[in-house]
Amino acid sequence: MYNTTMINRRKSKQICIGNVKIGGDAPISVQSMCNTDTRDVKKTVEQINELASAGCEIARLAVLNKDAASAIKEIVAKSQIPLVADIHFDYRLAIQCIESGIHALRINPGNIGKKEHTIKVVEVAKSHNIPIRIGINAGSLEKEFAEQDIPLSDKMIKSALRHIEILEDLNFYDIKLSLKSSDVLTTIEAYQKVSKLIEYPLHLGVTEAGTLKTGLIKSSVGLGTLLSQGIGDTIRVSLTENPTEEVEAGFGILKALNLRERGINFISCPTCGRTQIDLIGLAKKVEEKFSKMNLPPMTIAVMGCPVNGPGEAKHADFGIAGAIGEGYIFRKGEVIARVPEADLINSLENIIMKSYSSVK
Repeated sequence: MYNTTMINRRKSKQICIGNVKIGGDAPISVQSMCNTDTRDVKKTVEQINELASAGCEIARLAVLNKDAASAIKEIVAKSQIPLVADIHFDYRLAIQCIESGIHALRINPGNIGKKEHTIKVVEVAKSHNIPIRIGINAGSLEKEFAEQDIPLSDKMIKSALRHIEILEDLNFYDIKLSLKSSDVLTTIEAYQKVSKLIEYPLHLGVTEAGTLKTGLIKSSVGLGTLLSQGIGDTIRVSLTENPTEEVEAGFGILKALNLRERGINFISCPTCGRTQIDLIGLAKKVEEKFSKMNLPPMTIAVMGCPVNGPGEAKHADFGIAGAIGEGYIFRKGEVIARVPEADLINSLENIIMKSYSSVK
């Protein structure tokens, strides 16, 4: 890697969701959530398969009623990846999902109801070895915490610690915690504080982050800040978009921090007065083409000119440097071909595939 700086991860307890390890020395996992009607088994399984194909490692399902909970058994049987049941208000749905084979639960203590309801869920989860994510959301805190005159992040942490204590009093320790807010700074502050108080794995996310563009910005700032400090064991990038975009964004954030290697690390320079090629169009085509190919982790660069291109991107495994009506293809900063503009992408592909096949 060009940047060899290593992030020292926060030490955390390790739990398992299905066959995916969370926390400890396990890789930071990428999650998403289906937006289908869970009662529709066919569509839900189809979306789970799409998410799995995009690299998603854990998927969450909304369980709104008994019919949705009843569908869980068949969905679990057909799923390629572990599933988490998202439960609000009715603790009985959580119990039904556990008994139907769900791999984990996510409950919001602020709306799950009485303490005895939580106790009943925990008893069943313990007997089935099912982990629980305590999901604290800034917008749905219990009244006793919401009304306190303290920072919002502290309110969230107080709620989290109270519910962790309930689970620990029941000798239940397969816990994961999230502290989400739509405000980026509140989210960062909450995770920073709680990371020093507990050793349970943390699921990161900026909730209600927005559409693709604004959501990516907020999530990249929030999650990137925390991950760069070693905080976080699993992530979800919340976007008002096709859930597969969340998966790609999640891996993109991890890849930018050298926390996961997966697929192509694409780099390109901004345009300037030296650019004599359709750099914007070329860069988009290269990223789209190679991101869909089954290649080992590598860096591909698209640079605007031969003056600085190969040198600035000499850490790239392969790259293009534009010229007037043509371009140079380079490997590790060394120019290896001079090609007409119209043939650049195909030539780059041929060189990469030839190089890749020679080492397989």
